[in-house]
Amino acid sequence: MSNFWDYSNWGTINIVAVLLLSLIVATILKNLIPILHKSLIPTSVLGGFILLIIAGIYKTVTGQFFFDTAFFNGQGTAVLETITYHALALGFTASALKTSKNKMNKQRTMEIFDSGVTTVATYLVQAILGMGITMIAAALIIDNFFPAAGILVPFGFGQGSGQAMNFGGIFEADFGFNGGKSFGLTIAALGFLSAAFGGVIHLNILKKRGVVTAFDTSSSIEKVTAEEIEEANEIPMQGSMDKMTVQVGFICGTYLLAYAMMFVLGILVPGFKSTIYGFNFILGVLAAVMVKAVLNLLNKKSIIKRGYTNNFLLTRCSNFFFDIMIVAGIAAIRLSVLEKYWGIMLVLGVTAAFATYFYVRFVSVKLFPEYPEEQFLAMYGMLTGTASTGVILLREIDANFDTPAADNLVYQTFPAIAFGFPMMLLATFAPKNPVVCLIILIAFFAVMNIILFRRQIFKRKKKA
Repeated sequence: MSNFWDYSNWGTINIVAVLLLSLIVATILKNLIPILHKSLIPTSVLGGFILLIIAGIYKTVTGQFFFDTAFFNGQGTAVLETITYHALALGFTASALKTSKNKMNKQRTMEIFDSGVTTVATYLVQAILGMGITMIAAALIIDNFFPAAGILVPFGFGQGSGQAMNFGGIFEADFGFNGGKSFGLTIAALGFLSAAFGGVIHLNILKKRGVVTAFDTSSSIEKVTAEEIEEANEIPMQGSMDKMTVQVGFICGTYLLAYAMMFVLGILVPGFKSTIYGFNFILGVLAAVMVKAVLNLLNKKSIIKRGYTNNFLLTRCSNFFFDIMIVAGIAAIRLSVLEKYWGIMLVLGVTAAFATYFYVRFVSVKLFPEYPEEQFLAMYGMLTGTASTGVILLREIDANFDTPAADNLVYQTFPAIAFGFPMMLLATFAPKNPVVCLIILIAFFAVMNIILFRRQIFKRKKKA
């Protein structure tokens, strides 16, 4: 019989409560402290750092890790990692369930395609530099260092803490990289800082050039109309079942379908089980596409006469999951296992930040001449943090999303997954042969740039 006063019944609830309280405290601090307000640092990142500081102080005073105390049932770190892992996929699943009413023309399709290729090409820039740095460090500087650690940079910078922890965990479990999860999570945290402070620096440059007159996060408050909250012919907001409950039901049901797909694939290809479960967010997106196709078919057949999914509420759900993912991911970092690696991680973080900034800037100016600044801020924010970070930066110069940059950010996911999937598979090969992996990454980067600048390259050949 379970005793409800026992910590075993409260540990997970206590962790979730602390994570959400840290977000509230971070929000208050951002509103009270001007430098934090102007920094554009995401509230979830600030909340994560607050918990990381508290955990560090607690460890120094007591010698225990804060989240592994009895208050959190002695296994808080594992729960934080589990939350980070699932929140990533749930956020993507919620986003993928949203319906699109926009009609695509040839120009918009081409821009979305180019945005997706830019995403993958930037991943490759981050991976090549990361692998090169860690291979040199393993050979010449740090004894017994994991040479393939640098390939975690695109997962930390480009995809956020969830994927960085997934692959860090694979390296830790399958290849003996001690502290792999914390290494990946720390790289992701450095990425968020690059997004926040790099974005502010660029906005200040634009301000001095007169491109934007001023920027202030208080001016980018989202204005929502009734039509955006609830479209025609949808189920009521408060019927026999609350509409929010319906959305959560669809998200969880879709994720259950994704789990069934992972379970079957794990049986069919047991040698790639860790990799398959590491791609939970991709399978979540695929399951969402299948669920949407079924709902559309039922609507056409008039079996279902009303809309059950709601874009506004699904966006709120996905943002909630991403906020939880980020704060849990940063809080899960074990600083003690990274003592030897701080120097190399800072080098990786700074190098990746500068490389991402200049490469995305170059592509945005060359391929998106009608809205280069908007495209740059959206893509830079996403490729150092998450899509929501890109939206935060974009709002400072395009508060009403008048340019297509916001749509590019959303729809580029599909070409990015198609082109990026081979790189994810390649990441599991990197620990076995880092040199060959680096050569393949360089060749892959060359191919991506030929695809990205195809019009410029083949137009010159035609003229010649």
